Amino acid sequence: MATARRAGTHANPLNFNFLYEADTGDPLAFSVRVNEFQNHRGGIMAAISIGVGTMKTAQVPKAGADFQVVERKVPQPGAGEVRIKVQACGICHSDAVTKDGMLPGIQYPRVPGHEVAGIIDELGAGVSAWKQGQRVGVGWHGGHDKTCRECRRGDFRNCRNAKIPGISYDGGYQEFMIAPEEALVAIPESLSSVDAAPLLCAGITTYNSLRHSGALPGDLVAVQGIGGLGHLGVQFASKFGYKVAAVGRGSENASLAKKLGAHLYIDSSASNAAEELQKLGGARVILATAPSSKAMSKLVDGLSPNGKLLVIGATLDPIEVTPVQLIFGVRSVQGWMAGTPADGEDTLSFAELSGVRAMIETYPLERAAEGYARMMSGKAQFRVVLTM
Repeated sequence: MATARRAGTHANPLNFNFLYEADTGDPLAFSVRVNEFQNHRGGIMAAISIGVGTMKTAQVPKAGADFQVVERKVPQPGAGEVRIKVQACGICHSDAVTKDGMLPGIQYPRVPGHEVAGIIDELGAGVSAWKQGQRVGVGWHGGHDKTCRECRRGDFRNCRNAKIPGISYDGGYQEFMIAPEEALVAIPESLSSVDAAPLLCAGITTYNSLRHSGALPGDLVAVQGIGGLGHLGVQFASKFGYKVAAVGRGSENASLAKKLGAHLYIDSSASNAAEELQKLGGARVILATAPSSKAMSKLVDGLSPNGKLLVIGATLDPIEVTPVQLIFGVRSVQGWMAGTPADGEDTLSFAELSGVRAMIETYPLERAAEGYARMMSGKAQFRVVLTM
């Protein structure tokens, strides 16, 4: 597809001119004008339109299969939908749900990706609240039915028929994607698409869980894990005015944790983290980000009275806690899942204001498999983002 950003004329060896457009909001504009010329001149320029109106896509052909980078026809938005020209898409550990077929009913081939940032390229019928050319993103919350019990009470996050980009429909590992208008998040102009993308999942999850945690400025808040979620959790917790204790394994993360805003670092491999937190009076909130139920279980005794273990790191093995640990001290364990598009806009606005940013490694779309493997290895520092 052409990369010029203005309309003009292009001379060709047959001594005629045809109008071309690029990045005008219609990826099919070029082929339309070629077809107009073909109709006028008898089709002698048919070869020019080959590949125009198509896009690159990194798809999973079936559960457990390797990624395929293929060409597809650029999709058209239906009523209540928009087409997004994707500029960046974060790779999240939850993309393994699609890659490995971890949920029933996923239709393949499927394009993963729920940390999407780009520009509205085309509006579907009935869409009036958004404009062509507007910068938008799509996060984990990819739509809701508006009619279930939870939706009718405004609890869209727990919609019984919630849609997830990359699982319910094709996500952002492609140059263009379709999204329902209720899933859109407006992106501030000062945030680049690369910076915005991971904030639409990892960012919203850490920001939204902490702001609803009940902790107040000055309270001790511990963040377990200094990884893809944890490095953002430390930043948000610090900007919220908490006294932040970062908990990790090994001394190598101590300097980074403090650079991110932690007031102290606890090496759980060298000391009992729960005991260290109790020496400080106990944590009002422990944000559990690293997907290790065993590590989470060991921290319950580090909670203050009325303290809360807030779980956002997803894992399938059980957290072990006794009733006595919860009853005495009135402690609790709570899970938290992302947020709505409105929460996403709050996250981006706060990040814009406070300077919270993810640490990012970028890969081009063509190297999606490599980027995914890097993320799954646990060696990325700390989020991986595909660029288009």
